[in-house]
Amino acid sequence: KTDTFLPFIVLSMWGAILANLTCLQQTDLKSLIAYSSISHMGLVIAAIMIQTQWSLSGAMALMIAHGFTSSALFCLANTSYERTKTRILILTRGFHNILPMMTIWWLLTNLMNIATPPSMNFTGELLIASSMFNWCPTTIIMFGLSMLITASYSLHMFLSTQMYTSLSNTPMQPTHSREHLLILLHISPLMMISLKPELV
Repeated sequence: KTDTFLPFIVLSMWGAILANLTCLQQTDLKSLIAYSSISHMGLVIAAIMIQTQWSLSGAMALMIAHGFTSSALFCLANTSYERTKTRILILTRGFHNILPMMTIWWLLTNLMNIATPPSMNFTGELLIASSMFNWCPTTIIMFGLSMLITASYSLHMFLSTQMYTSLSNTPMQPTHSREHLLILLHISPLMMISLKPELV
C-alpha cells in the first residue's frame, strides 16, 4: 500500500461525483447518457490506480459492462428520438402508454446502469468497492455518494421518459422486431457473463 496515489484516487472519485451531479441537471437525454459514462470511468480510473488483482478485475468488468449498458441506452434514446424528433426529457414522456415493451427495456437497462445484481455492472462495482474499502476505508464515502447520485439520475431518466402523460398528439410508429433484438443483444451478454465469468 502506498499513499502516493491517494490524491489521484480522491480526484477521480470527486470527478465521478461531479459528473453524476451534472447528469441530474441535464434536460437532453443523450447528454445525460454521455455524462453517465464519464462518471463510470471515474470509478475505473480509481480502480486501476489501486492496482490489486480485485481492483483491476473490477475495472475490466465495469468497462465491458458499461460499454454494453451505455450503448443500449443510446439505442433506446434513438428509438425515442425517431418517434418524437426531440431529445428533451420532458417532451419524451409517456412512453409506457404507447410502447409498453420499450418500457421494460428501459427499466432493465437503467437497473444495469445502477449496477443491480445479477448484472456484470454489479460484479465490477462490487470488486471496485471491496478493493477501495480495503485500500482506504474513507474512500467508500465518496463511492457510496457516487452510487446514490447514479441511482437518482437513472430513476429520473426512467420516470421522465416513461411515466406521466405524453405531450405529443401525433401518432407514433410501433416498435420493430429489430429494435427489440438490438436491445436483447446488449442485455443478454451482461447477464450471461455475470452468471458465467469464464465466458470472457
